[in-house]
Amino acid sequence: MSGTIRIVIADDHTIVREGIRLILQSQPDLEVVGEAATGREAIDLVSKHHPNLVLMDLTMPDLNGMEATMAIKSQYPDVQVLVLTMHDSQEQFYRMLQAGASGYVLKGSGKNDLLGAIRVVAAGGVFLHPILATRLIQDYLHRVESDGAPPDQLTEREEAVLRLIAEGHTSREIAETLVISLSTVERHRIGIMSKLGLHSRADLIKYAIRRGMVELDT
Repeated sequence: MSGTIRIVIADDHTIVREGIRLILQSQPDLEVVGEAATGREAIDLVSKHHPNLVLMDLTMPDLNGMEATMAIKSQYPDVQVLVLTMHDSQEQFYRMLQAGASGYVLKGSGKNDLLGAIRVVAAGGVFLHPILATRLIQDYLHRVESDGAPPDQLTEREEAVLRLIAEGHTSREIAETLVISLSTVERHRIGIMSKLGLHSRADLIKYAIRRGMVELDT
């Protein structure tokens, strides 16, 4: 994306927010428009400032990161959410993807990893910490060994729709990109999930990542 990336930082530790803000403010293309100590404050700041991206902690009072992410994506689907947490739990990772997050960075990551993740996610891409990307690959290999043959082949149009979903595009954006109607996008999405035996947006993203259909900046 072009222009300045407007960011809300959501973390219940003041010193963490201050440190992140100092890092982000040193970048000419990044602007911190608000800081939240709770999930509810994060939602309020998104409503007030409509940022491009929310940097979201998982463990916060009032509403936790997953609850806040679900609320934000429901009300403001164009606002991207990047998780920044100390938890490398695979279960938490999958749950946050299902809630609508488009990236997952661990707090032990370096400055450049964080900045790269912000820019990728703000542009509509998907970013995974290398540890989690490795686990996804291992999980995929295990499932291939356990399940045998891969799922039915998708059509060229279905692959295009799936790739755009995995890149974080809304149904309206997909319709505009492929020059098709919203109802056709929805029909393709339902068909893809039925053909592959998947049940959620998170499952679609994981499948696309495993098949190498979407580029990961790790």
